[in-house]
Amino acid sequence: MRGLVLAIVIWFCAVPGLAQEQAALIADRVSIAGNDVLVAEGHVEVLYQGRRLSASRIVYDRAADRLTIDGPIVLSDPDGTVILADQADLAADLSEGILTSARLVLDRQLQLAASEIMRIGNRYTRLGRTVASSCKICAGSSTPLWEIRARRVVHDQLEHQIYFDNAQLRFGGVPVFWIPRLRIPDPQLTRTTGFLAPKFRTTTGLGTGIKVPYFIRLGPSHDLTLTPYLSTQKARTLELRYRQAFATGNLDFTGAISRDAIRPGQTRGYATLDGSFSLPRGFRLQVSGETVSDRAYLLDYGISEADRLESSIDITRTRRNEFIDARLIHFNSIREGEVNSRLPSIVADLTWDRRFAPTLIGGTGSLQFKAHGHRRSSDVTTDSDGDGISDGRDTAYASARLGWRRDAVFGPGILGAVMAEGRADIYDISEDALAGGREARVTGAAALELRWPLSHRTAKGAVQVIEPVVQLIWATDHKDTIPNEDSILAEFDESSLFAIDRLPGNDGFEPGPRANVGLTFTHYAPAGWTTALAFGKVFRAANDTPFSAASGLGGKRSDWLVALRMQGADGMTLTNRLVLNDSFALTKGELRLNVERERFAVASSYLWMKADATEQRSDRVSELVFDGRYDLSDTWTGQFSTRYDFVADRASSAGLRMEYRNECMKVDLSLSRRFTSSTSVQATTDVGLSVELLGFGGSTKAGPARACRG
Repeated sequence: MRGLVLAIVIWFCAVPGLAQEQAALIADRVSIAGNDVLVAEGHVEVLYQGRRLSASRIVYDRAADRLTIDGPIVLSDPDGTVILADQADLAADLSEGILTSARLVLDRQLQLAASEIMRIGNRYTRLGRTVASSCKICAGSSTPLWEIRARRVVHDQLEHQIYFDNAQLRFGGVPVFWIPRLRIPDPQLTRTTGFLAPKFRTTTGLGTGIKVPYFIRLGPSHDLTLTPYLSTQKARTLELRYRQAFATGNLDFTGAISRDAIRPGQTRGYATLDGSFSLPRGFRLQVSGETVSDRAYLLDYGISEADRLESSIDITRTRRNEFIDARLIHFNSIREGEVNSRLPSIVADLTWDRRFAPTLIGGTGSLQFKAHGHRRSSDVTTDSDGDGISDGRDTAYASARLGWRRDAVFGPGILGAVMAEGRADIYDISEDALAGGREARVTGAAALELRWPLSHRTAKGAVQVIEPVVQLIWATDHKDTIPNEDSILAEFDESSLFAIDRLPGNDGFEPGPRANVGLTFTHYAPAGWTTALAFGKVFRAANDTPFSAASGLGGKRSDWLVALRMQGADGMTLTNRLVLNDSFALTKGELRLNVERERFAVASSYLWMKADATEQRSDRVSELVFDGRYDLSDTWTGQFSTRYDFVADRASSAGLRMEYRNECMKVDLSLSRRFTSSTSVQATTDVGLSVELLGFGGSTKAGPARACRG
C-alpha cells in the first residue's frame, strides 16, 4: 500500500519548483484537498537532493510551494547536520524556513538547542537564544558539564563555521567566561584560523603562567601557530610553529624567544627544523636543525632534556641489495663540563653497501665503501683535559670492506657456515702532536661456524629447542697505531656474541685467533609463552684486546654472557642480561620489564655498570627507570614515571599525570620534579593544567560517554 502511495506522491510533486529533481514522499495516509494541497500523515518521510525529512504530519501547499510540518521532526543534510524540532514551516526543497523548539546536531557531536531555528538560502542556519554543548545530558538533570549560551548563533554550512553573539561559557551551570562575539569551527572542519585550547603551567623558576595558542591557516598546505606565554615571574615568551606540506615532502619549524627573570636582561630562545623530501631515483632527503641560546633554556621551559644538539643533512636510498647514505652533521654540546671546541663538531659520512651473489663460490657477498671526516675547531695539538684525545685532532679516512658467507646443512642436521672478510683503510690525522700524517691499514678475518639445533616436544605439547654454537675465527694481528675514537663503547649481548668484529666503529678492529662459544635454549609453550635462555663466552689466543674492562670482552677469556627473555601472548616481555666474570661477580647487568594490558601498562628497566675510566665513567651506574599507566575508570587515566639513581641515593626525576576525558571534555593535570642541579640548571618543579572542550573541528578524539544513573 505504501509503495502505491509513493508512486502517487512522486507524480503529484512534479511541480515547477521540483521539476529538475523529483521528491519522494512516503506516508501511511495521503489525502488531497482541492487542487493544491496535499496532506500526508503517519510515519511521513521526504527524500530530496540527499536530504531526509521525517515527521508525523506534512501539509504541502503547491501554490505557495511550502511545507507545514508537525513533529517530532528530524531533518538531516548530506553533510551530517541534523535538526530536531516540534514544528516547522519550510520551503518545498527544505532549503529555508523556520523550525520551532528545535535542536541542531553537528556531526553527532555538538548540539545547539534554541527556541527557533531559521534556515536561510540553503547555506546558513540561524538560531535564537541558544545553548550549545557536546556533553551528554541525563534524565532529571538539564545542566550539561559545560555549555555555551548565546543570544544568537549562526552556522555557516559552506565555510563550516559557527558564530556566537553575546556568548557565555558555563561549567556545571556556573558562568566562568563571557565574550561578546565568538567563532568556532564545526566538527567537520579540521583546520581553520582561530584560538586553540589554553594551557596553564607553574614552575619554580618561571612561576604561574598561561599559554594561549593562535592557529593561522595560511593555505591548504601550510599553517602557523603563535603561542604567547606569560608568567608571574616576569617571563614573556612567544612560541611559534610553521608547517608546510609539499608534493614531495614536508617541513616543520618550531622556535621560541623569551625574556625572563632567570637571566635578567638576556634574550633567550631556541629553534628546530625538520624536513623530509623524496628525491628522484628513489633517494630521500632528511633535514634537521637545532640551536639554543644557553644550556638551561630547554629544561627551564620544559621543551626537552637534550644536552647535545644535532643538525644534519642526510640523503639515503634503500633497495633490496643496496644501501646509500651521505650525511653532514653539526654537533653542539650544552652538557655541563663539555667544551665544543674540543669536540668533533663537524662530521661528514658517506656509505655505500652492496649485497651480491658470487657465481663461482656461491653464498652471499657484501661490498662496502665508506668515507668519513670530523673536525674540531680547536687548533691545540695536546691533550689538556685528560680525555686521551688531543684538543684539536682532526681525522679523515676512506675504507673498503669485502665480505662473504656461505651456509650449508650436513650430517645429522648440523648447520655450518664459512665466512670471510677483508678491509683496507687509509687515514689522514692532523692537529695531534702524538699521532699525525697519513697511515694505511689492511685487516682480514675468516670464520667457521657450527650450529646443531635439537628439537623436542613434551607430553603437554610444548616445543623445546636447544642449540649449541661454536664459532672459530682467525683475524690479522698487528699493533694498531691509529687513534681510536669511535670504537670505545662495545656492547656484549646476544647479537654480538657471534660477531666477527664486535667494535662498533671503524677506528679499531678485533685482532687475533679466538673462539666464540655459546648455547641457546628456547621453550615454546602451547599457551603462547616463549622463554629463551642464552649464555656464551669468548676464548682468545692472546690477551691483547682493544676492549674496556667494563665491556666484559677484555682479556684472553671474556666474561660470561647470560641472557633471559620471556614473552607472553598477554603482552608481557621480560628481558634480563648479565655479564659475569669467572668469579660470578657482576660486570654489567640490565633488566627490562614491559607489560601492555587493556587497563594498564608498565615499562621499566634497571641498569648496573661498574666504573671504567676508558668509558669516561668515574663511578658505577645503578639506575632504575619506571613508567606506568593505569586506567582508573573509562574516563580517568593515571601515569607515573621516575628515574632513581641508587649511587646518589636519590631520584633524578619524577612525574605524575592525571587525565580525564569523556565525550565532551578533556582535562590534563601533570606534576613533575627534576631533582638534579648544576651551575647552569637548577632543580625545578613543574605543574601543568590544560582543559580542552571536545566536539569542535580538529579537537582531540572524544572519550567514552558518561553513564547516566538512576
